[in-house]
This record gives sequence, C-alpha cells and structure tokens, in this order.
Amino acid sequence: MKTKRKIAVIGLGYVGLPLARLFSTKHPTIGYDLNKKRVDELMSGHDSTLEVEDELLQQAIANGFRCTANIEDIKDCDFYVVAVPTPVDENNRPDLRPLLKASEAIGGVISKGDIVVYESTVYPGMTEEECIPVLERVSGLKFNVDFFAGYSPERINPGDKLHTVEKIRKVTSGSTPEIADIVDAVYNSVLVNGTHKASSIKVAEASKIIENSQRDVNIAFMNELAKIFNAMDIDTNDVIEAASSKWNFIKLTPGLVGGHCISVDPYYLIQKAQVYGVLPRVMTSARRLNDGMGAYVANQTIKYMNKAGKMVKDSKILILGITFKENCPDIRNTKVVDIYHTLMEYTNNITVYDPWANVDAVKHEYHIDAVNELPDEQYDALILAVAHDKFKTFDFAKFKAQGTVIFDVKNFVDRDLVDGRL
Repeated sequence: MKTKRKIAVIGLGYVGLPLARLFSTKHPTIGYDLNKKRVDELMSGHDSTLEVEDELLQQAIANGFRCTANIEDIKDCDFYVVAVPTPVDENNRPDLRPLLKASEAIGGVISKGDIVVYESTVYPGMTEEECIPVLERVSGLKFNVDFFAGYSPERINPGDKLHTVEKIRKVTSGSTPEIADIVDAVYNSVLVNGTHKASSIKVAEASKIIENSQRDVNIAFMNELAKIFNAMDIDTNDVIEAASSKWNFIKLTPGLVGGHCISVDPYYLIQKAQVYGVLPRVMTSARRLNDGMGAYVANQTIKYMNKAGKMVKDSKILILGITFKENCPDIRNTKVVDIYHTLMEYTNNITVYDPWANVDAVKHEYHIDAVNELPDEQYDALILAVAHDKFKTFDFAKFKAQGTVIFDVKNFVDRDLVDGRL
C-alpha cells in the first residue's frame, strides 16, 4: 500500500478547502475549482469563507499546496476527492448537476488504478447508481477493475473553530474491501480522532444523510413547541430549562434552520424513499415546519408591534444578522431571508445589519441591500436573527428606551428588554 498519495480535491468551498489544506500536510495535494476568481484568491493566501486561516493557507502554499482552475493540472493525481455542493431546486428536488459535472471532469483525467472518493451529501446509492456510470462513460475505464471508488461524508461545521476538520472522526468506505482499507488509511493519515470504516458505500451515504435529518426533526419539534407555548403565553425557554433538569432530557432550542446541510439534505432521503414506496411523514412534516419559521418570526414581530400600538405599514425595521448561523460569513439557504420577505409585504423600510456577511454576496444571492455598519437611526422594531458574538456589545437598552419593539429569535438578548422570543 502506498504511504503517500497524490491527492486532488474537487471543489474548494467550505468543505473542500479545509480538507485539501489538511491533506497537503501529509500528501502532495492540488485543489481544483471551476471558479478562477476563487482559485486566484486562495493562491494569494486568503480564504474569504474564513474556514482556513490565512497563516495556515499561506504555510500550505509555501509547502507545495496549490489550487487550479485547469483540469489538466490534476491529471497526474491518483486519489480524487469530490467536495462539490449538492443543492435542491426551487421545488426541493435534488439537483445533481454539480456532482455529475464534477464526475465528468474527473472521468476525463483519471487513469488505471485511481480512486475517486465522494464527500458530497447524497442519498444512499447515488455514488454507485449516478456517479460511477458517468466516470465509466467518460474515462472508458471499468469500475472496480480499472478504477475504484469510495465515500466519506463531509462533517465540516462552518464557523466552528472547535470541531475542525482534523479533529472530526470521519466515516469512510470503499467499493471493495481492499479499497476501503486504502481510503481509510488515507484519511487516518491526517485525522486526530481516527475514522469509522462503514461496511459499504451505501451505509456511509446513509449515515451522513440521517445525521442532518435527525437534527432537522429534533429542531422541528422544538419549533412546534415554541409555537404552542407562545400561543399559551408561556416562555418556551423557561419550559426547556425546567424540563432539562431531568437527567435524560435532550436539551435543544427552537430556531431558524438554514445552511447547506440540515435544510437541504433531508430532501435527498425523502425523494429516494418515495422511489421505494415509502413516504417519510415525520421528515416531510419537519421540513415543512422548519421552512415556515422565518415567516412565523416576522408575523410574531408584527403581532407585538400591534400590541405596542405601532403602525406596521411603512414602519422602520432593523434585522440583526443574515448569515445562516453565528460567527461566520456563510449565507447559504439562510432563513433570515424569509423574515425579510414577509415583512416586505408591509414595509420597504427594512435595514439588514450583519458585520460578518459579504454585502455583495447578499445582494447577488438574495437581492437584499445588507450593511456592515449600523446606521444611526431609530426603528419601530428590531429582530435579533443571528447570535453573532459581535452583538453581545450591542446597545439593545438604547433601542428599548426609544420604544423599539424587540423580538429575539436566539434567546440572546436580556429577557427584560425583549417583547417576544422563540
């Protein structure tokens, strides 16, 4: 077994770049991405996603790591890792185009003996049913004779500086027992906490998708409770604190479910399950409930504005945060957008302030003019949507004194200052 592999990582986003940087500490590694602008940025030593610190990236480049937008540059590799997005379309159906296009690109460069490992979140069976045939067709090589495959689901948590890629225990798998051992060894060479070798590629695929589906269902339950208790005029967080005094109560909180994983991945399993005649009622209901929480927050805010005697039409509203989670610039599938669009039915005077977000990206993706600096203005209502640490010093008391209605999505603000919260 080779001790060193020449590795190519396809897709240099939130998942691919940290992994490629890590692999480069032990193996010759090339990162490939279609976006030439992204490649140039990385080769200048800066990662705009902030997942890899500039110092670490620059050190990796100095030690031989490089990024490219030229597919021919990865032709000499023997271990390919695919880390491209697996989104859903406007009807929440799996969009396989990025994955299949990446497979086509790899099919044009792989050689006999090469291994292709997929990290993108997929439904069980997709690697062997959808991706492998593309590799065979383009390369002219035969699967499990001329080339081999594996699956190791990504477990990156954007913005999480504690559970970094090298500390995450990875699930691995391979298309034959021998290849499974090789894939496992390659990942183990750079991981601190080792791996779990799954019995098959399908098992590894399924393990990833249920991780996020489980979280989605759990959060949906808490969101449903929040709706019930808000209707009863009971503080949901007080209920959670009381219940969590029991040793076996699982303490979770309500909230907006966005991002690239939890709000998307369940749809892949839901879609595949229906092919087999199974309708996943719990998962489907959870998705529907969580997708509606942005509108719910907006309508709750309107309710409290009415109680305070404030005219909702043409009111001035401040939303704090637009990223899908705290302390990172990631705006993918953020549900804060749903709050914004619901309020837009009543007023155009909405300010979205987020010191983390790239305002150009927000404008491009959502057609919303966000700001990184807070205008010195008074507002009729304020919604704390994202619990950035930078908001800990925010003067909520000043706005309260001005008569601003404050709604707290994240149980972040002093409860004496808020009119309502989830």
